[in-house]
Amino acid sequence: MYSLHEGSGLFLLAVLAGLQIAAEGRVTPPCRPGFSEDVYKVVMPDIVEKGHPLFNVRFVDCGRGGLVRFECSNPSDFRIEVDGVVYAARGIELSTLPASPLLIKASDTTTQQQWVTQVKLTPSTDYNQQVQQVAAPPAMSEDLQEIVFPLRNTDSQLKRMKRDWVIPPINVPENSRGPFPQELVRIRSDNDKNRLLRYSVTGPGADQPPTSVFIIDPISGELSVKKPLDREHISNFHLRAHAVDLNGNQVENPIDIVINVIDMNDNRPEFTHQIWNGSVPEGSKPGTFVMTVTSVDKDDPKTANGMLRYKILSQNPESPTSNMFTINNKTGGIITVAAGLDREKVPQYTLIIQATDMEGNPMYGLSNTATAVIRVTDVNDNAPEFTAETFFGEVPENRVNVIVANLTVTDKDQPNTPAWNAVYKITGGDPTGRFSVPTDPTTNEGLVTVVKPIDYETSRTYVLTVEAKNEVSLARGIHSPRQSTATVSIRVIDVNESPYFEPNPKLIKLEEGMMPESTLSTFTAQDPDRFMQQTIRYSKLADPANWLKIDPNTGRITTIAILDRESPYVKNSLYNATFLASDSGIPPASGTGTLQIFLLDINDNAPVVFPQETEICEKPEPNAINITALDGDLNPNAGPFAFELAHRPADVRRNWTITRVSGDYAQVSLKIGFLESGIYDIPILITDSGNLPMTNTSYLRIKVCQCDFNGDCTDQQHIMAAGLGTGAIISILLCIIILLILVLMFVVWMKRRDKERQAKQLLIDPEDDVRDNILKYDEEGGGEEDQDYDLSQLQQPDTIEPDAIKPVGIRRLDERPLHPEPQYPIRSAAPHPGDIGDFINEGLKAADNDPTAPPYDSLLVFDYEGSGSTAGSLSSLNSSSSGGDQDYDYLNDWGPRFRKLADMYGGNDD
Repeated sequence: MYSLHEGSGLFLLAVLAGLQIAAEGRVTPPCRPGFSEDVYKVVMPDIVEKGHPLFNVRFVDCGRGGLVRFECSNPSDFRIEVDGVVYAARGIELSTLPASPLLIKASDTTTQQQWVTQVKLTPSTDYNQQVQQVAAPPAMSEDLQEIVFPLRNTDSQLKRMKRDWVIPPINVPENSRGPFPQELVRIRSDNDKNRLLRYSVTGPGADQPPTSVFIIDPISGELSVKKPLDREHISNFHLRAHAVDLNGNQVENPIDIVINVIDMNDNRPEFTHQIWNGSVPEGSKPGTFVMTVTSVDKDDPKTANGMLRYKILSQNPESPTSNMFTINNKTGGIITVAAGLDREKVPQYTLIIQATDMEGNPMYGLSNTATAVIRVTDVNDNAPEFTAETFFGEVPENRVNVIVANLTVTDKDQPNTPAWNAVYKITGGDPTGRFSVPTDPTTNEGLVTVVKPIDYETSRTYVLTVEAKNEVSLARGIHSPRQSTATVSIRVIDVNESPYFEPNPKLIKLEEGMMPESTLSTFTAQDPDRFMQQTIRYSKLADPANWLKIDPNTGRITTIAILDRESPYVKNSLYNATFLASDSGIPPASGTGTLQIFLLDINDNAPVVFPQETEICEKPEPNAINITALDGDLNPNAGPFAFELAHRPADVRRNWTITRVSGDYAQVSLKIGFLESGIYDIPILITDSGNLPMTNTSYLRIKVCQCDFNGDCTDQQHIMAAGLGTGAIISILLCIIILLILVLMFVVWMKRRDKERQAKQLLIDPEDDVRDNILKYDEEGGGEEDQDYDLSQLQQPDTIEPDAIKPVGIRRLDERPLHPEPQYPIRSAAPHPGDIGDFINEGLKAADNDPTAPPYDSLLVFDYEGSGSTAGSLSSLNSSSSGGDQDYDYLNDWGPRFRKLADMYGGNDD
């Protein structure tokens, strides 16, 4: 018999019984189902909490495959699961239990066979150690229980094992305080009696991560745990034990060892959300679902450590009662338990929810709290109520889209929700639908608005009945109060309305050609203001052809010109004129009316030939030209037409003939076989079909030309016969004139640029200019006596030869070019005193007409004076050396500018 014990454990976890190993050479006995032990001895603490595992019993079913159900003799204190683990069904004090053993019965639900075993419970001697253990060790001797390897045959082949040769799990509580290493079990082989063996374990927790959790003494085979275990991290370990000799040869087949980590209540429940939000409609009945809160516990949910219970710790506010809600202690579902939820009084509730493990045991369980916020949602349990029974407003007549009055309401429901938003409806006083009451989305007010014009003369006041409702219907059982209906009194203000023409437009039919001062019709307007004494005056607003006039007082319309249906202002025989009617109100109002005159056609337009120009070959084959007539009149004053060649000139009928094709068409053809190229104007008499027909002589211009083989005029003949119209000739002349102006402007611009270049050269190089001597006339010197001038050269410049003075090849910068120059006037040797001005004027005129002269803004050379002059200096007029006997009275004849000189030099000695 083999059994498995835990080292230093308090709770008996497993007792192996009935594990028989057949000796070598012996036949294995048959498997018998039943408990592994007839009597189990369990050491347990005097006080055990509810849900704690105590021990397990092993049942061997021999592969029967049936479902075995376990029962205990004391179900009120103990609970056994299908895996044989026994739990405390409640908090147990060992001293209060009966002294008789605990009976455990196993029943096969298929064969109804039963097996019974006994469990003797004994108290522990160390209570402090008890509370740290989850599973108690079995009653045993001081030595560790052994796990023995199965025997092998001589041929080293493993014999067939019994079906019940299964090593039961080793249960190790988590969070053990030690001391460590803590022995769990001893592994031994029967082969160690005759030779030395070495033991080892492999698997996660030994040589695989997490490593070094479990160790084994290689000589004694003691398996130990080195550190506290955490079930929430790893709930079980699967190890494999090995036995080898000193040479490393395997002497036993490996056996599997399962180590289960027994859960302890070391984790508090944790809510998935710290704050839970839910809602419930106001007025909800008791039992209405609100929300569900959930919490999780990392401990084993199959034990009491992970079994949670919920409860409500507090409710805020406690109105109308402190227990408005309840919670399902297992699922966490919150429902209402009382009536009286009213959002207008309490819009929100705050609940503190507690979750406790150990099935809610307040003494041993761990707990945690969360907050549940329940918002009471609004329902339409309050109807809108008007703030007044009657509202007043006024509106001018004929105004639309005008707000007359603002209707205010109150609603206790939540603002800006369908249960609060008001909808207004006119239930009386507006049979013609002239008003509407839309809702202001911001203030929830009703805006009484005029949507159709109101006539003061028809109705001076309106009394409306308006009803207010919400966008959604009232809750069941709620009715609209009397305050949901109000009266609106509206006063209409009289205003000056515009006169109106009736009918508008007014249509009259007349024959065209009516003479001026003919009366057409009377077009009058009506004044809608019956209660105002006003006069109406008429005026013309639009008369495109200026044919009409209207009497300002009576509205009588007469003509001032002949009405012509063919006028461009007449469209489809219809002529429109607009008239204005203004009243005498304050402020004055006016209205317009349109008079439509339908002009009946008369035969007042003579027909003309169409087309007016055409072409024909010198030898036409065939030689017919199709023509028709255009008449501005309408039928029957137009076609059909009669065509006839004129009798003059005589060669028309000799060369041409005309044949009527239909009522509107005729053919003109040559009577002779050949006609010279040229342009021929053929007079044709055309008569229309009007009552009093009109005949007109219309000229058809025919261009006779040479034609090619296709019968088309050649280009040269086209050019010869085409001729130019007046517009084309004017266009050609304008182009020629513009071209000449451009050429002239270019020539002038070139001349001016050349003169400017010469002027710039004169200013840049002034050293060769003989006029570079600047005289200061304000010097008080000796006058001309200090200057060495030969004045005789100035008096008679024509006596000096320029070629003798100036060397050949030397020219001034401002000198004229060497080409024929205009003849400047030559002053006589003994000039008359009065010819100086004439001489200067003649020289100026010659210079102006000289195309080679510099421009007006440059230095002008009237004549070259040479190197000397016989004329005296102007500064010697008052000098003693200038001849005081000279007569200067002639200066008075030169004008007012020289009279001062005449007074200075021509006077007496005074």
